[in-house]
Amino acid sequence: MNARHTSGQAQGMVVIHSASAALCPHIEWALGSALGRRIELSWTQQSAEPGARRAEHSWAGNVGTGAVLSSALSQIGHLRFEVTEEPTAGSDGQRYCYTPSLGAFTAQVGVHGDILVPEDRLRHAIANDALGGEPLNHALDRLLGVPWDEELDVFRYAAEDSPVRWLHQVV
Repeated sequence: MNARHTSGQAQGMVVIHSASAALCPHIEWALGSALGRRIELSWTQQSAEPGARRAEHSWAGNVGTGAVLSSALSQIGHLRFEVTEEPTAGSDGQRYCYTPSLGAFTAQVGVHGDILVPEDRLRHAIANDALGGEPLNHALDRLLGVPWDEELDVFRYAAEDSPVRWLHQVV
């Protein structure tokens, strides 16, 4: 499955926060299949989860490649990951997170790194709160990915000694 062809080039990062050693070759195959080339990751120990591994990969491809990568990794399950696609001149960025306990999270990201929540999702959260459903503050946290950040922060901080991440300049 190759990334769908759209106008514009994008770049981003894949961070595998934790995966069992047995899943590492499957993850490399899934990423390689999505990117259309062989991928070999530099796996290191994930100190936040004994026996787990972590890795990072910078990618470049068509706009929408982040969604393809996230979809490929989500099918594996039993791992924690983030995929980012940086904004381009013609498209907002994207952020994808996955944890076994929470499932998938997806958000649009603006040029300044802010999560952009569509109006209809905000209106739904307000209406749901007014009808006695999920409290608005919980819904907003979920829309902003707070539960995913709280779970993944443990793995992010444990990886502070990992290789340097290069940030790309938005043109």
